[in-house]
Amino acid sequence: MPIVVIKILIALGLDQILGEPKRYHPLVGFGRLATALETRCNRPDSPARTRARGLCAWLLAVLPLPLFITIISQGLGTSWWAWALDIGLLYLCIGRKSLAEHGLRVFQALRGEDLEQARHHTSMIVSRDTGPLDAAGCTRATVESLLENGNDSVYGALFWFLLFGGAGAVLYRLANTLDAMWGYRNERYLHFGWAAAKLDDLLNYLPARLCALSYALAGDRRRAWRSWQRESTALSSPNGGPVMCSGAGALNVKLGGPALYHGRLLQKPYFGGEDTAQPRHIPAALQLLDRSLMILLAALWLAWLVLPSGWFL
Repeated sequence: MPIVVIKILIALGLDQILGEPKRYHPLVGFGRLATALETRCNRPDSPARTRARGLCAWLLAVLPLPLFITIISQGLGTSWWAWALDIGLLYLCIGRKSLAEHGLRVFQALRGEDLEQARHHTSMIVSRDTGPLDAAGCTRATVESLLENGNDSVYGALFWFLLFGGAGAVLYRLANTLDAMWGYRNERYLHFGWAAAKLDDLLNYLPARLCALSYALAGDRRRAWRSWQRESTALSSPNGGPVMCSGAGALNVKLGGPALYHGRLLQKPYFGGEDTAQPRHIPAALQLLDRSLMILLAALWLAWLVLPSGWFL
């Protein structure tokens, strides 16, 4: 079995056993740094200069730590310390268990017919207004978030880990965090957060399509492929569209539809399969993610067997 697959399995196991650090997560410190940089750099100016400052702030926030990790990794070589560093960094960069916990809270509330709790837990993982949502609306919003974050919280980090080890996973995670903080299309971040949003789109382009393909292979392949090819371009996110459409088709569940964002109703298109969203689709989405990960790891193992020696470490 290739070493990289062993590292991924151990990191996923640590995430399943330990979850995210409860007392202090390194991203909390990074978030404070990002806030300080944004406060200092985001000043009223022309769009071009504001975008330039946003790009400089992104470079200052994201690049130093991956470069430092790369230097440390090269110094450690192939020792057990290098293994431990890679595994520890990947563990901190993935959020599979946290994603499952958030989704299952909504599922439990819906199963107990506690709509207020379901709305509250849904609001923790989506950006839309959850106050007007009924049970089906909470389910659709939650399943959409689980499918999309399967890429943001798992596949993205795994993809860049496969290419560049722990430094790659950290680079992706920091960039993804900055997009979540600065990537809004409002007055404050429209220009300053432009680089963060575009660079996150770039870093997610290949992982998102790998995630979409894995979802399709793990579920209803025909519906997943059809929804991905025919419906994803109608969604606003260039990477979330393929992931959500493929996942919805794989589950044969209809997602999308009108949604309220900050008091503004957006007429989002429906996409996916034919079944009306029901609470059971929430654990089904989590199971789809797990099956897709098993397919990915099996594919890596088979590639290690077939490809020439030296392709996998």
